[in-house]
Amino acid sequence: MTFSSNHITRFIDRIAKVHPNELKATIISFAIIFILMASYFVLRPVRDAMASDWSDSEVSFLWNLQFFISALIVSVYGFIISKIHFRNVVPLVYSAFALSFLGFYFLTPLYSDPTFVEKSFYIWVSAFSLFHVSVFWSFMADTFSKEQSKRVFSVVAAGASLGAIVGPSIPTLFADRLGLDNLMLIAAMGLILVVPLVIYMYRLKSSELHNEAVSADLSEAKLKAQWWTGFKAIATNKTLLAISAFILLYVFISSFVYFEQKNLLADYSRADRAQILGGIDWITNSLTFVLAFFVTGRLTTRLGMAATLALVPFIIMIGMIVLAFAPIIVVLLALQVTRRAGNYAITRPAREMLFTEVSADERFKAKPVIDIVVYRGGDAVSGSIFAFLSEGLGLGLAAISLVGAAVAAAWGSLAVYLGRQYDGVKSLLSKTKGA
Repeated sequence: MTFSSNHITRFIDRIAKVHPNELKATIISFAIIFILMASYFVLRPVRDAMASDWSDSEVSFLWNLQFFISALIVSVYGFIISKIHFRNVVPLVYSAFALSFLGFYFLTPLYSDPTFVEKSFYIWVSAFSLFHVSVFWSFMADTFSKEQSKRVFSVVAAGASLGAIVGPSIPTLFADRLGLDNLMLIAAMGLILVVPLVIYMYRLKSSELHNEAVSADLSEAKLKAQWWTGFKAIATNKTLLAISAFILLYVFISSFVYFEQKNLLADYSRADRAQILGGIDWITNSLTFVLAFFVTGRLTTRLGMAATLALVPFIIMIGMIVLAFAPIIVVLLALQVTRRAGNYAITRPAREMLFTEVSADERFKAKPVIDIVVYRGGDAVSGSIFAFLSEGLGLGLAAISLVGAAVAAAWGSLAVYLGRQYDGVKSLLSKTKGA
């Protein structure tokens, strides 16, 4: 017995709740986010492999510069979307990034000392990381109706998870054969492929989805152009202030681990570094995928928010202490995988739940400040601190690891405080409802 295309579409509708007229748009959306994530995770090991050739002070300077450039780009983006129809913004953004990475590919070999071009590439990949997913989901909101999004978005999001697993495998397996420049070219070609897919999606929006009246709610994006107003919301709300401190401590730990990783990889070739870093990304994203499905939800319900939030910080604290006594690459890479997978699958989802304790208005005003000023500013400050400890005071890996362990302990203690506050509010609400 053979199955016709109608049988297949009905089967998909029954299993995934994707209706026949939505199937093409869903598949194309899945393909777009898959390519975006895969391209980013090809570029990321290339970027980070370069950093091991630079001093702590040089990378710290780039992080400071990155903070100001990120704020500027977000402001410019907010201005653009207020002036240009969003359907024109999306292909414009991805075309600009694709052409820029092609430019880096062709420019790098032209210089006998391409350090300036490589540092520009380093900053630009970080800027790309700010936008590629955010623009995509705004694009989805501009394409699918609210009713469709409830059924379709979970299927589309699987494309992001798959791209985050497939992408890092390319540098992991082929960096030594292809070289870093060709990896850059592969990512650029992927982004070029995204542009016609985006244009085709807008055709499907009217021809098959019949969503001509649907448009993205860009209120949050527009708000980012005025993100300074969020400082008041944070300063006047203890919960938002504590969340900001929690994220700042996380950023400090991330920076310490990143710089230690950079320095320990300095003895390897760039191709070897890209393979190692791609392997870290692959293991991290695969582990995150498994944890998100089988562990994260159970932790919060069974252990409570305090234990869930504090779990990763205290594991990192122990890992930092181990690293102080065994400063070898294997221990550091295990610590890096634990930190990142734990954050993506456990800490980050739990952290987002904390925002339910504040009003929607405060949340929308505060999140841009937290995402840009606190996070990127924390990068800049922590990078400077690490450079001061390593190059200023001359501290070695063991001593800096102990400093990191103390920061992780403070991070875990704040996590317990936030978690208990959250659990207490939820418990009070449940008793009130019961009464």
